[in-house]
Amino acid sequence: MDPSRHAGRSLDTKAVHGYLGRDPRTGAVSFPIYQSATFAHPALHESTGYAYSRCGNPTVLELENTIALLEGGLKSLAFASGMAAITTLLKSFVPKDRILVSLDLYGGTYRLFKDVYARYGIEFRFVDFTDLDAVRAELTPNTRALFLETPTNPTMQVADLRALSDIAHGNGALLIVDNTFLTCLFQRPFEHGADLVVYSGSKYLCGHNDVTCGFIVLKDDSHLERIFMDYMSEGAALAPFDAWLMLRSLKTLGVRLRRQQESALRIASWLKRHPHVTDVFYVGDPDHPDYALSCRQTDGFGAMISFNVDSNERLLEVLRRVDVITFAESLGGCESLITYPFVQTHGSMPLDIRERLGIGERFLRLSVGMEDADDLIADLEQALA
Repeated sequence: MDPSRHAGRSLDTKAVHGYLGRDPRTGAVSFPIYQSATFAHPALHESTGYAYSRCGNPTVLELENTIALLEGGLKSLAFASGMAAITTLLKSFVPKDRILVSLDLYGGTYRLFKDVYARYGIEFRFVDFTDLDAVRAELTPNTRALFLETPTNPTMQVADLRALSDIAHGNGALLIVDNTFLTCLFQRPFEHGADLVVYSGSKYLCGHNDVTCGFIVLKDDSHLERIFMDYMSEGAALAPFDAWLMLRSLKTLGVRLRRQQESALRIASWLKRHPHVTDVFYVGDPDHPDYALSCRQTDGFGAMISFNVDSNERLLEVLRRVDVITFAESLGGCESLITYPFVQTHGSMPLDIRERLGIGERFLRLSVGMEDADDLIADLEQALA
């Protein structure tokens, strides 16, 4: 099949059909699971294109090519988790390299940088990417990359991708964007100057809370050889069955995220009016300080909401009493999840940083799912009573 057939098609159509879509050999509409560790060679120095699934598998390749197609990149690589993807990316740096990182950041990524890779001589400087002067002040000749989330997890800050790409490239550095919260449906960082995009695919790309995976998406081939060598050598590749589940999930990406966003807009507005809620953080709220920036660089706002309640006791009651909403870590699935970042997702961050960011003991993060919005609001109302 000619991949150029995708030209001019919407992202929704590309997500439904995938890169090849139908199996070229059989015509199967659901791309097959090639559940094989190894592949036979016709003869010495002859190959079908596959040798061993750690280095390449047809089902995984279809997923990788589909993600690259949706993101607007040259190539993507699929990993067993989002953290495995970021870990492999870090292998591209060497001791004394400096990486500027979002101060507000998923706690597991913070731990990976600060407690693991700092041991190998890479210097991580945590900076508020909404303050461009602060970013410039941290630049040095050995600054090799800017790594950021936007919106950030969990306080929903939004960074100006075009301005940061100009700053990074002016210093000979890369711009790396974690696009987990919005996905390619709502935000395409390559269009704003990013060089690499990373994902926890377990979240919105999967959308069913049943696959753990991650991705690196490359804009061009500048870093492909090095990153692929590390990917192949270290063995963190995604398994074929999980790749097939992801291909299934991508078909409903547009439907899911738009429905979740619609509900999130209603829920955020309702939370703002609730007497026991003191602060609401949602990038689709016109009162959000970065709302205008979001409107310029994204096609949507996603379905992640954070909020503060008026007491620690009430927070504990919310976590105990929610019923339709599930008290659990993770995000992005059909099921709405509520999380306590202070202890759970960001517990590995030093207390002073959590306090500086506003991740306190009354702070909750809500991933709005596919349930009826009225049912979710009713559940929050009884939990907050």
